Amino acid sequence: MNGRTFSVVICVYTEDRWTDILAAVESVRRQSLPALETLVVVDHNPRLLERLTEEFTAGPEAAGPGGEVRVLANAGPRGLSAGRNTGISVARGEFVAFLDDDAVAEQDWLRHFAEGYDDPRVTAVGGRTLPVWASGRRPAWFPEEFDWVVGCTYRGLAPGRVPVRNVLGGNASFRRTAFDAVGGFATGIGRDGDKRPLGCEETELCIRLGRALPDAVLLMDDRAVIHHKVPAVRERFRYFRTRTYAEGLSKALVSHSVGSGKGLETERRYTTRVLPAGVVRGLRDALLGRPGGARRAGAIVVGVAAAAAGYAVARARARSGVAFSHGPITTYAPRPEAGTP
Repeated sequence: MNGRTFSVVICVYTEDRWTDILAAVESVRRQSLPALETLVVVDHNPRLLERLTEEFTAGPEAAGPGGEVRVLANAGPRGLSAGRNTGISVARGEFVAFLDDDAVAEQDWLRHFAEGYDDPRVTAVGGRTLPVWASGRRPAWFPEEFDWVVGCTYRGLAPGRVPVRNVLGGNASFRRTAFDAVGGFATGIGRDGDKRPLGCEETELCIRLGRALPDAVLLMDDRAVIHHKVPAVRERFRYFRTRTYAEGLSKALVSHSVGSGKGLETERRYTTRVLPAGVVRGLRDALLGRPGGARRAGAIVVGVAAAAAGYAVARARARSGVAFSHGPITTYAPRPEAGTP
């Protein structure tokens, strides 16, 4: 583990998260395994770019511990994928880690990532993301099986350090060389400022990575923990329904890109084993008089139906030649010579 260097990429887009962004950067600076650099990539927001540049190039913040903080403008089209690709293209570390702009990493986050790379076959290591609810506690109706709706680790993932098909993008790391093999995150799949909360760009990347490097191992290590804020609007059932529908759209895009075999491999187990068990658990809780049991069971059913509807709509539009993404799916990343600023 000694001598391993990490570039940490944090993609940002709105001044509304100013305090969260500073907290995310500070959590990287406090790592027990110091990062080589933190790359803050601003998504087409000149005012935020100017403000962050001022924050991290002058005054005491510029001289803080934990590696250099570099503020960059997204060099590609609007969106999370292009922002991540911008960070990848200039990263100088042997490994590239990604942290959400409204999350903070625990002190040993990078150290646990680094331990995973003791095995030279390991190409990516992801971690566990815990929700920090705006209301102070989980809504009684919100099933843990759907914590992915709010960008967090969900019930059904195996504990410990285990091989997975894909890591979760807001809490993940990759060997820098992985991107030489696959070219970066696909644009046209994930979020790009559109009102629809699309996702799955990390799933598509990991599937391509597995195809390009058949011996590659992707790990999930639940000791690499971050705490992710869940704003009040995302605690509401309306957002839950919208996000699960958008997930169906996103899965259709992934399947279109990499095929339904790998594109839905993990989802089949999730929908046939994890979710039915969640419904049974919710109904049992209702019979025992525990708060929210019936509502959790109902939310699971609604979530499955909404995702299935989104998937069906997207596939039907694709067959009819109607665009159902917010742009062409491309896997190009703006990549000057590795390690150049």
